Amino acid sequence: MKQLYPMLLLLISNIFMTFAWYGHLKFKSAPLWIVIIASWGIAFFEYCFQVPANRIGHTYFDTPQLKIMQEAITIVVFCIFSVFYLREELKWNYIVGFLLILLAVFFVFKDWN
Repeated sequence: MKQLYPMLLLLISNIFMTFAWYGHLKFKSAPLWIVIIASWGIAFFEYCFQVPANRIGHTYFDTPQLKIMQEAITIVVFCIFSVFYLREELKWNYIVGFLLILLAVFFVFKDWN
């Protein structure tokens, strides 16, 4: 059960990260310096969840597993964000590319010994 804490923290971290990186795209008329400062402010909260996620997660997972977990969570959060917040469609080739990245999770977490 404690292994879920890093995943939950990474999920929260990635929500903040996605807003920090892409949220400003809805506000293209805002001056660039304002969106940079706003993005940095949001990123602060991302780090408040990401750092403990990796610190705690390293107790249960090795670093490549943490990284691929983070990437898979990022893809899922980004897809939801892109469709519902930015109102962009996910084209079939985007979905295939994202699924290939998610396939990496299988290879990294599978015990091949």
